Amino acid sequence: MSKKNIHPDQYCVFGNPIAHSKSPLIHAAFALQTGQAMAYERRLAPLDGFALAARSFAAEGGKGANVTVPFKLDACALATELTPRAQAAGAVNTLRFDGDTILGDNTDGAGLVADIMRNAGVAIAGKRVLLLGAGGAARGVVLPLLEQVPQEIFIANRTVATAEALVAQFADALGHPGQLRAGPFTQPDGVFDIVINATSASLAGDLPPVPASIFGSHTLALDMMYGAQPTVFMDFAAQHGAQVRDGLGMLVEQAAEAFYVWRGVRPQTQDLLAQLRGSL
Repeated sequence: MSKKNIHPDQYCVFGNPIAHSKSPLIHAAFALQTGQAMAYERRLAPLDGFALAARSFAAEGGKGANVTVPFKLDACALATELTPRAQAAGAVNTLRFDGDTILGDNTDGAGLVADIMRNAGVAIAGKRVLLLGAGGAARGVVLPLLEQVPQEIFIANRTVATAEALVAQFADALGHPGQLRAGPFTQPDGVFDIVINATSASLAGDLPPVPASIFGSHTLALDMMYGAQPTVFMDFAAQHGAQVRDGLGMLVEQAAEAFYVWRGVRPQTQDLLAQLRGSL
């Protein structure tokens, strides 16, 4: 074995807090599965010191990093180059260090779309999609959802102006007028095929004040949060006939997409997802 193969490539995830992150477990499984020589660790960055922490990691020879709360905007500012989807999201969750270049990408939307289409087996093309929330989590998934050409995406938010700004931002990505709309939580009318909760309400055990009439027996209701028990949103949706899903699949799929950005290899996700689900 030549000397350069002895040391695996270094990767990490930055966050604050970070101890709870499942990323090291996920990427270790992907590396093993694909035969990639890489090491992956958690790194706690000071709230006011993300850029320094990321640059230090790159200087130590780090090849790439995942970025979680609250540093996705800092990571966007740090990147010297942004992918179109990171630019559209205005936030970065994946960095690739390559000499002086810091590539910023956002794999959240691709992860969500892969989970809906591959794991849940639900097509997005031609469907009515309701996106709850207009913050960073929602912003990251609009472009990948639009690329699947749904009939419409309705962005509902407490502060309607924020949702309207998001619609205006993505107006040039539209296939046809009326595909993207905004309004308050109380406005969405009729049954939607896919309802995505991109608010952080579930963390506090709260529910966005949406009408129950948005759910039908063919609705897929997905909460970006996950835990051992279904979220309040999932319970509410299930009570009104919807099929429900949490954010664990999205977590695994966005990690697989980041792995592909770094290594050029796309790992399989099904077994790992089942394993993680069993360990919650």
